[in-house]
Amino acid sequence: MILYIHGFRSSSLSAKAQETRRWLEAQGRGQEWICPDLPPYPLVAMHMLETIIRESKEPPTLIGSSLGGFYATVLVARYGLKAVVVNPAVHPGLVLRPAVGLITSFYGDEQYPFTEQHLQELHTLDLPAPLHPENILFMQERGDEVLAWQEGLAYYRDCHQLVFAGGDHGFTRYRAVLSLIDHFLNN
Repeated sequence: MILYIHGFRSSSLSAKAQETRRWLEAQGRGQEWICPDLPPYPLVAMHMLETIIRESKEPPTLIGSSLGGFYATVLVARYGLKAVVVNPAVHPGLVLRPAVGLITSFYGDEQYPFTEQHLQELHTLDLPAPLHPENILFMQERGDEVLAWQEGLAYYRDCHQLVFAGGDHGFTRYRAVLSLIDHFLNN
């Protein structure tokens, strides 16, 4: 099972989540894809993800994008899983400070309050460095307009790394690297 973890304000409808689903379906493996629609509240989102992991018949592998990359890193530390983190958020309690207030989902009109308490939850989950770095493949495009790629490169320095020139926060090369992602997760 591949547990795809979307980013902040995103959903299972994100381009990368859907590209992953389509890629697996084309391989006859569509049943392996799972991507829950996570709320913007960190502890609730982590509880949902941990419930999926604990109830899985076999340990899932993880793909996390942006804030989902942060969650995947925490889950690797807790469960020793394998993960690919794509343009991951590093120290999101700091990165998301400007988001405090009423936020709107990218895939709908729902609005949610995002508060200082939610930032504190992110700080509580944060790790000084990734645990089990051998289980993480860090993938970053330097053209990311949302997150500083240098911070990710430094934070994930002991992990496997693929860093590309250009691109953006959506990770423009995602379709081209799906085979590589799958190879890493399954070996």
